[in-house]
Amino acid sequence: MFTKYVILPLALFSITIQFSSALYFHIGETERKCFIEEIPDETNVVVNYKVELYDPRSGGFMPSSTGIGMHVEVRDPDDKTILSRVYSAEGKISFTSHTPGEHVICMYSNSTAWFSGSQLRVHLDIQVGEHAINYGEVVQKEKLTELQLRIRQLLDQVEQVTKEQNYQRYREERFRQTSESTNSRVLWWSVTQTAVLLVMGAWQMKHLKSFFEAKKLV
Repeated sequence: MFTKYVILPLALFSITIQFSSALYFHIGETERKCFIEEIPDETNVVVNYKVELYDPRSGGFMPSSTGIGMHVEVRDPDDKTILSRVYSAEGKISFTSHTPGEHVICMYSNSTAWFSGSQLRVHLDIQVGEHAINYGEVVQKEKLTELQLRIRQLLDQVEQVTKEQNYQRYREERFRQTSESTNSRVLWWSVTQTAVLLVMGAWQMKHLKSFFEAKKLV
């Protein structure tokens, strides 16, 4: 049972810029830390991480020992788990988004007995879109010249910008639908309140009329 659940908004994409997010954070044996990434659909994401163990003798952090690892879980905007497994102390995770929106990447220790209450430092680097492509491997695999590589990078960037524009249109449409739904509910609530007040007023008038007639006041 985890005692802490922390969600850290990590990055919001702009229409024309894709970037990688590099940081490090400390995590205890009972902590679960999650990061939110807004990702367009059909977009590659690569997560690189490295775990270091706190050394009480030096007061710093040292490379983690064998057996220390992280459980990584990725959920899509529909809260469906698209990746969940235990990795070693250092590794690379990759996945492809199939639904546009906020993807939640959670990390927590795979055991509470490794480090006896000490802290771990986790270095995290999330790369999205064309930044997730290893062009060094592409050059070796496809035997591209420098010009061909540059053209390939430009094509990937154009493709990612197109995905970003589609995602922004998707967000705009969702926002408009939410606004229209809210306005409709407010309107019907106002109509319902008015109808209830009218009915109550008519009932009170009828009741008062019957009361006055019974008392022979009218």
